[in-house]
Amino acid sequence: MATGTHDHVDDPRNAEVLIHVGGRLVPRAEATVSVLDAGFVLGDGVWEGLRVHAGHPAFLERHLDRLEEGARALMIDLPSRAELTDAVYATLEANDMSDGVHVRLMVSRGVKSTPYQDPRMTVGPPTVVVVAEHKDPLPATVREGITLFTTHVRRANPDTLDPRLNAHSKLNDITACIQAYQAGADEALMLDPQGFVATCNSTHFFLVTRDGEVWTSDGRYCLAGITRANVIEVCRAHDVPVRERTFSLTDVYSAAEAFVTGTFAGLVPVRSVDGRTIGSGARGPVVERLQGLYADHVVADVAARSRP
Repeated sequence: MATGTHDHVDDPRNAEVLIHVGGRLVPRAEATVSVLDAGFVLGDGVWEGLRVHAGHPAFLERHLDRLEEGARALMIDLPSRAELTDAVYATLEANDMSDGVHVRLMVSRGVKSTPYQDPRMTVGPPTVVVVAEHKDPLPATVREGITLFTTHVRRANPDTLDPRLNAHSKLNDITACIQAYQAGADEALMLDPQGFVATCNSTHFFLVTRDGEVWTSDGRYCLAGITRANVIEVCRAHDVPVRERTFSLTDVYSAAEAFVTGTFAGLVPVRSVDGRTIGSGARGPVVERLQGLYADHVVADVAARSRP
């Protein structure tokens, strides 16, 4: 069984991959950043996860849009979009990667003159790192799904830490994840400050009602998920009723089906939440259909791409 949506089979090729660090491609064992880098010292940076199909990162523009929005909010001077795109493609080409690849694009504020939080202590340009790995989700994860546990760790209000920021600092999500796996579940389901269902620690949560409607949170307390938005688009394009709304755990426990979404594994069924079996406990027909439709959506996106 899965231990989370990012569970995968280790690929020995990853030991030899080249990693893009600050404009250079270096062997994995030599890929390092300064101990005074803002990302290491403070978690001060933004990042994106990208899935590669047929040699191209799917939905790249949307990911770069989100990266730019986060950098603008944190006043981090990103390299140009063309430079970031070139760094991703250069990393893929150097590693002869085409399919079954997951990329993490990270940008920190840069090196500090001293390990202190004030951004004015930054003395270098932003640090750009691109890690590309041969990495596929486990078939069992996609087919059989995961279990969730609702943690006491809530999603923050925007005036505390805007949950829409895809920042390096993920401590609240990590704390939630720890509580979930200590409770015997694969991942954490997190509530908003009012007690309504918000999201998961690393994915977005959806349920399917007994009437066949697909529900997800109203989005105020979750990351602006790229896969989440794509699944909503797919539903609307194929006459699957979908709603962004507030709902409680009572609605979750009585759902016919449930699933989570993320860049790495796409759509993954949820078997149970807090020990309550969801539906039959197996992947349902709506989830299975949406998995196929989403896969087609990815193929359509990369088919229109060419190397810049």
